[in-house]
Amino acid sequence: MLQKKNVLVDGVILNGPIMDSKAGEKFVEDAYKIIMEEVIQKADDVTQKVCEWRAPETLKQILDLEMRDTGESHQKLLQLCRDVIQYSVKTSHPRFFNQLYAGVDYYSLVARFITEALNPSVYTYEVSPVFLLVEEAVIKKMIEFIGWKEGDGIFNPGGSVSNMYAINLARYKFCPQVKEKGLSGLPRLALFTSEECHYSIKKAASFLGIGTENVYFIKTDDRGKMIPEELEKQVQRSRKEGSVPFLVCATAGTTVLGAFDPLDKIADICEKHSLWLHVDASWGGSALISRKHCRLLHGIHRADSVAWNPHKMLLAGIQCCALLVKDN
Repeated sequence: MLQKKNVLVDGVILNGPIMDSKAGEKFVEDAYKIIMEEVIQKADDVTQKVCEWRAPETLKQILDLEMRDTGESHQKLLQLCRDVIQYSVKTSHPRFFNQLYAGVDYYSLVARFITEALNPSVYTYEVSPVFLLVEEAVIKKMIEFIGWKEGDGIFNPGGSVSNMYAINLARYKFCPQVKEKGLSGLPRLALFTSEECHYSIKKAASFLGIGTENVYFIKTDDRGKMIPEELEKQVQRSRKEGSVPFLVCATAGTTVLGAFDPLDKIADICEKHSLWLHVDASWGGSALISRKHCRLLHGIHRADSVAWNPHKMLLAGIQCCALLVKDN
């Protein structure tokens, strides 16, 4: 066997092992014990605090987050693990009530352990064969729940990105030349959404160069639902003002009131005016799984695109956000 010569640069071995694997494995084992004892086993313990609250400046001193040129010992890193857990919000606590959370799901948690350990990147089958097939299977099932016979989808870092992608798709279908020529050759486009919609719709109009002034906010009833007759009026108004309507964004589960827009009636208006219908079901999409409450989304199968976040009500880990489209 030929002996490999070490390549030294400024005293650093460039072609040698960069880490003591045995020490690393021991650290993982010790850290895992802390996670089991302090997070998982205490997940449903009501005697524990939801959060050991500290003011920002105090917490900075406790955690000692200063970046240094030298590393830290395993014991100090393990103590940091304990401190991170101690002073974080326990999102699985029975008395933690927040709009994104529904407690811990042990099976979902194990799946997240595996994905973090394998560190896949799901962009080609070559580099991530298993997870690409998992992604396809989940998207296919979500499409079935929406009621489409075919479709496609992609997972995104948040419902805001899903909504922005949908608006971009709608604009591309309406004006394919935007891809090559940019905004200069486009008419003044107008999109329509509920006055109770998520802020990401207005943000997307800004990011995509449509302009926030070209977002028409439709009046809602006392339950927070978009009024279809008001939508019809605003579409007519926009045309008189020289705008070109191209998209309606309905909301299935508004942020404040949890309202579900009347999708069927909105779809009728979209068909009448040849408008893309996007449904922001980031919050309420999981009601499709319920035999009792799926009626809230009646008509969603008529949408061109849907944003749906399984991390809300389906116990998937954050972020699990899908954009689904009817057309392949």
